Amino acid sequence: MTGRRKFSELVGKMPPERRARVDRISDELREEMDLTQLRAARRLSQAALGEILHVEQPAVAKLEKRTDMYVSTLRRFIEAMGGELEITARFPDHNVRIKNFGDLGKAETP
Repeated sequence: MTGRRKFSELVGKMPPERRARVDRISDELREEMDLTQLRAARRLSQAALGEILHVEQPAVAKLEKRTDMYVSTLRRFIEAMGGELEITARFPDHNVRIKNFGDLGKAETP
């Protein structure tokens, strides 16, 4: 053998403390991604996402690079990947889900 090992073997030989640290870091990385990383994690190409959004691939690339966009645009992007956008304000003592943006595009009932 040329020194190659299966990843599962390497993980199996890790001490429990190190495995716990790796798992914690992995979880943290999964919780914070930019749009490009999120799309890739969902196994979607820019072209495939463009088809869903009815835009060309360069428009998806441009969206992924934006640092500022409308909430409605971000919502469409997330929903096209099968997700749901929630906006939460974080305070030292609690979190508040902002509902103004939750029903964009839905008709209000009196």
